[in-house]
Amino acid sequence: SICFVQVWSILQLRSTDKARKMLFFSYFKDLVGREVTVELKNDLAIRGTLHSVDQYLNIKLENTRVVDQDKYPHMLSVRNCFIRGSVVRYVQLPPEGVDIELLHDATRREARGG
Repeated sequence: SICFVQVWSILQLRSTDKARKMLFFSYFKDLVGREVTVELKNDLAIRGTLHSVDQYLNIKLENTRVVDQDKYPHMLSVRNCFIRGSVVRYVQLPPEGVDIELLHDATRREARGG
């Protein structure tokens, strides 16, 4: 199974909700060195090795390749990229890198309002 994390809703958090945002920052930091697929709001999907992520959920990928190469042939030569967190729609995580319990706990806390 594949896990998708919707980053857009995370980035819409108020500044007073930094703790929730930091949960995902910490989660993504644990995935550094793993392969992820990042889908942007313009429908471009880029797969690569997660090199780094910052507190704004900006992402650096290495060894990148575009998922739909026919639609984006001009991206074939891109090997490393920086992706601004505010343009990310989803991050597809490797199944073995997903701590389902952590995500369930975070979802329950969010549903309860804190």
